[in-house]
Formats: sequence, structure tokens, C-alpha cells
Amino acid sequence: MKILVIQQKMIGDVLVSSIICNNLRRAYPNAQIDYLVYESTTPVLEGNTSIDNIILFEQKHRDSKKELLNLALQIRSEKYDVLIDAYSKLESWLLVLFSGAKRKISYKKKGRTFLYTDSVPFEAFPKTSLGLAIERRLSLLEPLNLNIKTDPIPKLFVTKEENQVAKAVFEKHQVKDDRKTVMISLLGSEKLKTYPLEYMAKIVDTISDNGDMNILFNYFPKQIEEARTIFNYCKPSTQKKIYFDLLGNDLRGFIAIMNQCDLIVGNDGGAINMAKALNKPSFTIFSPWIEKKIWATFEDGILNQSVHLNDYKPGLFTSKTEKELKNNALALYQEFEPTLFENKLKSFLIENNSNG
Repeated sequence: MKILVIQQKMIGDVLVSSIICNNLRRAYPNAQIDYLVYESTTPVLEGNTSIDNIILFEQKHRDSKKELLNLALQIRSEKYDVLIDAYSKLESWLLVLFSGAKRKISYKKKGRTFLYTDSVPFEAFPKTSLGLAIERRLSLLEPLNLNIKTDPIPKLFVTKEENQVAKAVFEKHQVKDDRKTVMISLLGSEKLKTYPLEYMAKIVDTISDNGDMNILFNYFPKQIEEARTIFNYCKPSTQKKIYFDLLGNDLRGFIAIMNQCDLIVGNDGGAINMAKALNKPSFTIFSPWIEKKIWATFEDGILNQSVHLNDYKPGLFTSKTEKELKNNALALYQEFEPTLFENKLKSFLIENNSNG
């Protein structure tokens, strides 16, 4: 049996959709399972034996209809038995149309059911604490009636060598090994997904004031100005605990460093999803225009917790569309003062910072 799973999009999406591949491998140990993703997301798939081949959706496929058609024909030549489209947007429809797969599974969406042999409901509300991002992916497996207990948790695989390199980086920066280490997801993937810098500094101060912890900042070198701004807003006593220059060289480097940390706090995004896949406790701050019910995954009130402005000031969201919320995100962020959830953050730190 040959199966293709499609998930173009960001790191978090690709990591979460890898659970489709993981569960297919459990159900069909001898199947060929291929995964089509954006080139930039492949580091989160390294070491995953559930995936036989990674097919890259590159920039040229977006820029050129001819290149996109070539990719579609390449997929057709593979003669897949099953195709699961977890993306289901214009870019993937052409690939599905030309695929020639016997079974084509995706979400039930108006005007495109003719593309697929099986369309599953695109649920609007989560049924469990797994979160919609997880539940929706698992629902794509339902038409196959897999005879297994599904595992909903995405996995990251860190090699022994990568762990050793990360430990050496900690030693080089003289990170105190008798303390817990917290990673701060400092900046979102865009400004509209980034908690205001001054507010984030107050979050870091709260962490510093409520435990003797090492504090690491997660940012890209191109974001160093914003990272420095947050550092400068922090109290001197907090600054002493921050290892500002301790960074991974690349995404794999970050994953290995995160694996040495004990918990993560900060903006929703790829860093949080990677930390969860490494089984690290997380405290997530959602952007006002993002729906918490989708990405608040594995919430149990202890290990994984999150906050959204709607939790505290629901009146600001009454009869507002996603577009209106997005257009007003920066103003809404200003309403989302750290004092609103300071006690929740403190209790999260107490729950997950015992050295016993």
C-alpha cells in the first residue's frame, strides 16, 4: 500500500499533521508513507520512521503553474492507493485532482467534495482536551477504519549527538544546572501574533520573581532588536538570569536546546508546538484574533495551560468576525495586560517548577 499525506503550511501544522503518518504506520507497518510539506518545515520530521519519503513543495511550485503541474504528474506516477489532504486549499487541489489515487480523503468543505472519495466533517468545536488542531487531523483517519488505538501526540526525535551538542552549549554559557530552565517563546511568527514587548518583559519578570530559574530567549538573529528591547525592559534582577546569547544555530539546534529545558512560556507558535512534542510543560499566550479552541492542545490545567483575551474580557469579542479581530489585533493586545493572568502564570510555575 502507498499513502501520501499532504500538509503545506507552517512548522506547527506540519508537526501536528505528522500524527496522521504516525498512526498510519501503526496500522499499516509495511505501507509506503510519504509526506508532502514546505521545504522550511522538514527539520521537525527528522528521525521520524513513520515517514518513508518527504516530498518538497518548493517556492517554484507556487511561482510557476508549469512546475506545479510537474509536481502533480510526479505524484501521479507514484500511483498512490490513498491520499490524505490535511491542507485542502487551492495549492493541494490540483495535486489531488491529478493524483489518480484510489481513495482521496479530506475535510468536507463546500464546492470541493467532488475532488475526494471521502469527506469528513470539519468540526467547529473540540470534543476533548486534545484541541481542534489534533481532533481534526485524527478525523481524517476515520474513513480508513484503522484497527488501532490512535496516538494523538506529535513526536520529535532528538539524536544523542544533538543532545550532547546542546549540553555543551549550556556548559559554554555556564547555565546553572541546579536550576530549572525556562524557554521564552519571545516573538510570534508576525507582529499580529506577538504579545506586546513591554508586556512580555513583565511576564519574564514574573517568572524571575517566582523561582530561581535560568531564562532562555527564543528568537531568530533577525529579531535581535525586539529581543534586546524586551531584555532592556526587564528588571536588573531578571536580566541576571537571562542567557541572552544562548541560541540554536538552526531549527534542529533549537529543538535540542528546548529538549534541555524544563518548560516553555510565551507566544503561541511553532516553538510551543515543538516543546509540547518534547513533552515539556507549556504556558501559551494567544493572539486576540487566533481561535484558542484550535491550538490550545492537550490542555489539562497543569502541564499545558493557555490564556486568551476572550477569557478575561469576552465583551470585546461579541459579534466580531475573525477579520475584524485581526484588523484590531494590536489594539486588543494592549487590553491584554499581564496582570489579568499573573496569578494563573504563578500557579503554573509552582506546579511545574518543583525540583523534587
